[in-house]
Amino acid sequence: MPSLSTKERLKERIKELVCLYETTHIINQKNITIEEVLTNIGQNLEKALKYSDDAIVEIVFKDLKILTNVLPQKTVYIDHKTFIENNEVGFIKIHYPSPKLSIDDFLEEEYKLLEKISVETSQFLENKERKEKEEKLKQSAERNDRLSILGEITAGIAHELNTPLGNILGFAELIKKENKVKSIDKDISKIINAAIYSREIVKKLMFFSCEMPQNKEILLIKPIILQAVTLLGPNFKKANITCNVTFKDHNIKAQIDEIQLTQVLFNIIMNAIYVSPFESKIDILVNSKKENFIIEIKDQGSGIDEEIKPKIFEPFFTTKPIGEGSGLGLSVVHGIIRSHKGEIKVVNNKPKGTNFQIILPLKEK
Repeated sequence: MPSLSTKERLKERIKELVCLYETTHIINQKNITIEEVLTNIGQNLEKALKYSDDAIVEIVFKDLKILTNVLPQKTVYIDHKTFIENNEVGFIKIHYPSPKLSIDDFLEEEYKLLEKISVETSQFLENKERKEKEEKLKQSAERNDRLSILGEITAGIAHELNTPLGNILGFAELIKKENKVKSIDKDISKIINAAIYSREIVKKLMFFSCEMPQNKEILLIKPIILQAVTLLGPNFKKANITCNVTFKDHNIKAQIDEIQLTQVLFNIIMNAIYVSPFESKIDILVNSKKENFIIEIKDQGSGIDEEIKPKIFEPFFTTKPIGEGSGLGLSVVHGIIRSHKGEIKVVNNKPKGTNFQIILPLKEK
């Protein structure tokens, strides 16, 4: 390490103190992204070094990588790791070009400065992640409250509509049976078809509000999933889409309603087919973990915008054109999974598309 005069040491010490002060200021800024904060920290740290004109600071956090300049082919460096809740999430490196400078050109104070900056950065990243988790939990709680209220409303609507729809369908069929005029017969058929369609919507509303009776049994999961995929074979073929099913555990047994689980799979897979581009693929992964089993359905479509993600399980919400969807498919899925004491998550598929994660208990508690 280079020996410095008292004047030089004082100068370097002032630069380090300014760096620490500026870093605190950067971290405490509001409405600034993680990338912007780390970029500013890197540029600030670079200025505090003795050979600042030659220094290059590299900061890595998960998938994010920041460099204050282009790295030469050969460098010498010092580094320090960053942590979130004692888990390593990245590092900060200070590079010098080699052989112009060597490892001995780093000051002892610069090692200490790097350690302090890394600790400050770790605290910032940990606070940022905690706030994001709290915000997601808050949004999730608000959405669950909203869906719970909607469930109560839709259950009432479904019960109120059941009786008059039954009367319309029953009397229409009676009239059709006794009618002998062809023109009237066509009109009656329209009434019957409309009543049947309305009854199906009521049934979906009852699924969403968990009002449908269930028949839960301990069953092997693999045959249920394979049967659903097989039944949808013509849909995959028509859309020219490949479906890959992977079981990490072939012997998963769970207490479920087979018909309702099949309906969940149908709704999500049909949606995946609808959004998937020509000649793409849909991956279905099945695994078990502790007390749950997980089904992941991944497509390669355009994905779901962050703004509408909280709304997709609400009744009658749809992004499909008028006449192509009732907006009840995913709300039914949510109702069935909720009635099984499970959870459904929507995350981005990599590199593109959507990943629906269905988490269901192996046994009812």
